[in-house]
Amino acid sequence: MEKLLIVDGCNLLFQMFFGMSSRIVNKDGKAIQGVLGFVGAFIKIIKMTSPTHLIILFDGEHENSRTKLLADYKANRIDYSTVPDENNPFSQIKDIYHALDFLDVKYTEIAEHEADDVISSYVLKYEKKMEIIISSFDSDFFQLINDCVSILRYRGDHTILCDPSYIRNKYGISPGQYADFKALTGDPSDNIKGAEKVGPKTAAALINQFGSLHNVVTNAGEITKPSIRESILRNTERLHNNYKLIKLDDKAGIPFDINELIYNYNGITTNEVLAGINLK
Repeated sequence: MEKLLIVDGCNLLFQMFFGMSSRIVNKDGKAIQGVLGFVGAFIKIIKMTSPTHLIILFDGEHENSRTKLLADYKANRIDYSTVPDENNPFSQIKDIYHALDFLDVKYTEIAEHEADDVISSYVLKYEKKMEIIISSFDSDFFQLINDCVSILRYRGDHTILCDPSYIRNKYGISPGQYADFKALTGDPSDNIKGAEKVGPKTAAALINQFGSLHNVVTNAGEITKPSIRESILRNTERLHNNYKLIKLDDKAGIPFDINELIYNYNGITTNEVLAGINLK
C-alpha cells in the first residue's frame, strides 16, 4: 500500500535544535547541532515509516490570518528575529534546506497559511487513497486521525504512533471530536483560552453527553453543574471562535501533486549527508 509521510518541519527543527545536549560545531567552527539533529531524526523517521511518498512543510514568515479571529493568537511565541544565532533554530535553516536538496526531498515554506493547514489539505485530499503519517508533536493534528491517518511523535526509542485508540484512551473521545474538545479546554501553546472551570475531564464528559461543541453550547441549559453551565453560557462566543481557530480543513490547497512526492530511501546516513553538503 502507498504511504505518504508528512513532516512538520518547524516542529522537528525546534525539537532537535533545543533537544541537543550541547552546541556542536564542525571543523570550521560552524554550529551544526540543529542540522545534525534534524537530518538524523528525519532519516530515522523515514526508516520507521518506510514511505512511498514524502514531503516536509515549514511555516514561513508572514502575517497569520487567524489573528483576525483572535488578536492574541500565538502572541506568546518568541520572536526569533531578535534572538542571537546560538539560541535561534532558524539560524541553521538554510543548511537544513541544503541537506533536504541533497536528499532530493520535496519541501517548502508556506507563504499564505500555516503549515498545519497545508498538512490538513494533503490529508483530506489523499486519506482515502493511501495511508498517511504526520510526524509532529502538534496535538491539533489529533483531529485528523482515523483508520488511515496516524500521528508519529518522534522520540527515538520512545516514539509513539497515535491512532484512534490512542485518542480514545487518552482523552475519552473520538479523534473527530478533538477540535470540539480543545475548543472547550483552550490551548495555552497557541494562547487560546477555553471556558473557565472546564478541564479535560469535564470537556470529555460534555462532548460525550452532547456529541459536539455546537450541541454543548445549544443545550447548555441542560448541564447539571451550575458553575459549568454558567461558564459555557458566558463563553459561548469565545467557544465558537476557538473552534474556528482550531478546526483544520482543506482550504489552503497543496503545493505539490502527489506524484511529485514519490520517494525511495536509498540507505544514506546522516554522516554521508553532512559530508555531501560540505557545511561552511
